[in-house]
Amino acid sequence: MQNNIKKYRKILKLDQKDLAKELGVSRQTIINIEGGKHDPSLELAFKIGRTFNLRVEDIFF
Repeated sequence: MQNNIKKYRKILKLDQKDLAKELGVSRQTIINIEGGKHDPSLELAFKIGRTFNLRVEDIFF
């Protein structure tokens, strides 16, 4: 699954560490999701959407 996490993270001026802390996951998890090596759980995908104030469909495709 591809995603726009890095794009929206940069818009909000968050680094991977800050986003990970906000979501309650490790920085490595963010790296793996951004790189397409790991798909987030449904719960985490919705948390990411809420953090960016976007629909999950706008982030993941």
